[in-house]
Amino acid sequence: MNKTTLICGSLAFDKIMQYNGRFSEALLADQLHKVNVSFLVPTLRTEYGGCSANIAYNLNMLGGDPLIMATIGQDGGEYLERFEQLGIATRAIRKIGHAYTAQCFVTADLDNNQINAFHPGAMQFSHENNVADCGALRVAIIAPDGRDGMLKHATDCATQNLPFMFDPGQQLPMFSGAELIDFINKASYVAANDYEFEMLMDRTGLTLADIASRLEALIVTRGENGSEIYTDGKRFDIPCVKPAAVVDPTGCGDAYRAGLLFGIANDFDWETTGRLASLMGALKIAHQGGQNHVFTAAEVADRFEKEFGYRF
Repeated sequence: MNKTTLICGSLAFDKIMQYNGRFSEALLADQLHKVNVSFLVPTLRTEYGGCSANIAYNLNMLGGDPLIMATIGQDGGEYLERFEQLGIATRAIRKIGHAYTAQCFVTADLDNNQINAFHPGAMQFSHENNVADCGALRVAIIAPDGRDGMLKHATDCATQNLPFMFDPGQQLPMFSGAELIDFINKASYVAANDYEFEMLMDRTGLTLADIASRLEALIVTRGENGSEIYTDGKRFDIPCVKPAAVVDPTGCGDAYRAGLLFGIANDFDWETTGRLASLMGALKIAHQGGQNHVFTAAEVADRFEKEFGYRF
């Protein structure tokens, strides 16, 4: 059975810098109209990021068959090499020669406050990719990406009769209520955290029941309080798996979505699918960065059995 999962979303480099002071001590409340400050950042690390890459990394770890459809810039050669080393297909990644790969610059202070700057770069050209060029597919996800690309890929999937998960994430505010309703009507699944879902209901004027009734499944995550899956008039409450440590939440939502997609591609029931997704989030949060946790598919299956008492 074809299990190839198309992952439409961003590819990015995350530049993480640590300021060994407090922003509150450097920013004067009565002078914010003419800010001119410089922060000394003794530590700098680069992480591989972007929603599509994070999801693919986790899905590949599970033994799935991820196919990333994204855009990368002139500086993306090392990222493509990384995918090849991991055994993740790159044939649907388009290189934009006149742009840089999307990059997020994060400066954190001693109180864990952050000042971020995001350069979309090549991500702005994601609409140049076509779902029809990707061959036979089992399911797709439309994760945060360029606005035009997300709109186009939803239409592409609907035209191809390809079931897809709509995961608006931080890009949700870019869309009008009418556009979000169109996404929901075309999608088979919607996944959002509790804050995003409240915004989705506010923007569309639809209730939870309204949205769930239009989908095969609606998934709402609630952090340490677990998650909920609404499907076929039923609600499944998925517990949060206790992690070995809470180190970094970056990429946890993407790891969770990889678990959902693996379950869908393998025709798992929704309770098992949600539990696997929860486990993937817990495995990720115990490690720094979005792609630094390493587990074999067998290790994940063993941990799942230990946690829930049966093998998926």
